[in-house]
Amino acid sequence: MFERFKEDIQAIRDRDPALRGTWEAVTAYPGLHAIWIHRLAHGLWNRRLYWLGRMFSHFGRWVTGIEIHPGAQLGRRFFIDHGLGVVIGETTVIGNDCTIYQGVTLGGTSWSPGKRHPTLEDDVVVGAGAKVLGPFTVGKGARIGSNAVVVKEVPAGCTAVGVPAKLVKCGEANAQVSDRAELAQRIGFDLYGVTAEMPDPVTRGIEAMLDHVRELEKQQAELRALAERLEKQIEATSVAADRPTGTG
Repeated sequence: MFERFKEDIQAIRDRDPALRGTWEAVTAYPGLHAIWIHRLAHGLWNRRLYWLGRMFSHFGRWVTGIEIHPGAQLGRRFFIDHGLGVVIGETTVIGNDCTIYQGVTLGGTSWSPGKRHPTLEDDVVVGAGAKVLGPFTVGKGARIGSNAVVVKEVPAGCTAVGVPAKLVKCGEANAQVSDRAELAQRIGFDLYGVTAEMPDPVTRGIEAMLDHVRELEKQQAELRALAERLEKQIEATSVAADRPTGTG
């Protein structure tokens, strides 16, 4: 049990640079409180103490503003950042190392009693305000953009954005997008969801800036190589000029 507590706090350390210490995580992170309360509610639910499980879940919603059905299955190192307005339905399954932000709904689209809610595999990130609705799978390492509405499966490693959500990046299929993501990571911000398919002038401005910086880096590398070649040629010419000719 204590090992799980340590993992929960370490997950916050790894994913939230605003954290200043363990005590702050334990006392001031409603996402962490919601997960801990859910574990108790889920244990009661699995023992068929359904009403009691719902009461603990209800208490957790009242305290944190996060609603997690006691039947939902949460993996290890799950992190809910900010958390207000998050709703996680009964048959939701969340893998290890997943992250979701405020306003996310993992919900259903039917009243059938079976599987109605999504399954998130390991390492999935769901951006603020996104709605993932239905009994499908969001594959390992996938990214859901902020305010997206996802109603069908998202393959592993893909990014889905928009309403309804569309796949705009999968693995390394798009070399230009990959270059932008690598450059953005180096200069200090997350680019997930930033592609040409997004009709957002700010996004396109960022894309143009990243492409321009990439081109400048290439030109700089070419100029540096040219300068090194010229320097070597000048040195060789100087040595040849200083060498004695052997005539009287």
